[in-house]
Amino acid sequence: MSDSIFALASAPGRGGVQVIRLSGPDAGATLGHLTGRPLPPPRQATLASLREPGSGEVIDKGLVLWFPGPASFTGEDVAELHLHGGRAVLSAVTDALTTLGLRVAEPGEFSRRAFENGKLDLTEAEAIADLVDAETAAQRRQALRQLDGDLGRLYDGWRTRLTRALAHLEADIDFPEEDLPGGLSDAVRPVVEGLAAEIGAHLADNSRGERLRDGISIAILGAPNAGKSSLLNAIARRDVAIVSNTAGTTRDVIEVHLDLGGYPVLLADTAGLREAAEAIEAEGIRRALDRASRADLKLLVFDGSRWPLLDPATLALLDEDALPVLNKADLAAHPAEPVVGGRPALPVSAATGQGLPALLSALGSEVERRYAPSGAPALTRARHRSALEDCRDSLLRALSAPLPELAAEDIRLATRALGRITGRVDVEELLDVIFRDFCIGK
Repeated sequence: MSDSIFALASAPGRGGVQVIRLSGPDAGATLGHLTGRPLPPPRQATLASLREPGSGEVIDKGLVLWFPGPASFTGEDVAELHLHGGRAVLSAVTDALTTLGLRVAEPGEFSRRAFENGKLDLTEAEAIADLVDAETAAQRRQALRQLDGDLGRLYDGWRTRLTRALAHLEADIDFPEEDLPGGLSDAVRPVVEGLAAEIGAHLADNSRGERLRDGISIAILGAPNAGKSSLLNAIARRDVAIVSNTAGTTRDVIEVHLDLGGYPVLLADTAGLREAAEAIEAEGIRRALDRASRADLKLLVFDGSRWPLLDPATLALLDEDALPVLNKADLAAHPAEPVVGGRPALPVSAATGQGLPALLSALGSEVERRYAPSGAPALTRARHRSALEDCRDSLLRALSAPLPELAAEDIRLATRALGRITGRVDVEELLDVIFRDFCIGK
């Protein structure tokens, strides 16, 4: 990190203002060269004209900010240029910075330098990427909580407890002749048992954090001509799926992303469930059933105009993850509060919009009940889950180890697994994976 870097930190393209960020040992000198003035007071926006090196021609007039390290985002000297958002300005500034010896940053390099300088742990660095990508309120709140260090503090606390337990166990192994308190090895067991239970409970969270990051999967299922595609279009408020009176029009899974009460949802229309007449339709039905098995929630759509007759193939999918819907309520004559398979059903009409607000409210309430943030921070990535599973498995092995030396080694492995999440140990192989998906100026 002896070189200095720069990148556009705002969105590319034409705009009122664009922000160019510099970081590294030459950031201050470069800012002085561009402005021809002494460095401004730290963290104070100052109006200045930026000039081309050599010719002195004015590139633009804007605000400059100076953040001397280590009190900066990356821990290095950092400067920011807030300029007019034109392509010609960006091109001229890029040429000037390159002439002065800076290079364009690699994707995620600013955050990587912040991590390597101890300004962030890996969970906080990942939270920056999640916050940049957040599209709903729930995603934003989860990313902010992780950026505040809640998740890192939880894992570091577990690691501290394990390190202390390991130190006690190794003292008992290595210095049996010393006058140490008795029963040190026995004192370690309740610590390990307690942590294994806590980590197990943390893992059994219905993948809440990962669902909020990636989107909650909801599948629309039902017989042909039950109105699934019409319902999808009505919920999405646009023509996503082709609607036809011809049975079997929908052959593949059609997906649409929604913001449902602040929660990210991936709503999928599927092929009608029936005995397939030909191979293509059979494949569509297979995909529909596969999506049903993997969905977090299911909307089971019945043709309400045929009440009380219900499609048996759709009815067979009714479980605790399913919400029965009676479509075509404008054509139906059913009870005011119909029940399907012992569960309340929602009458709707995709054609007229009748009942849609109640359906969206019920669906939103169910999503919130399942995925609303609880007291403990949620794990948000597959690598967190994998490391925690390794940690728990090592702790369980330690509890059944026939020798204290073997138990100590398993506890050491558990400690390393926790350290991999926050970046305390064994992280070199993780860095490229974690930072490569960042935008350039982050």
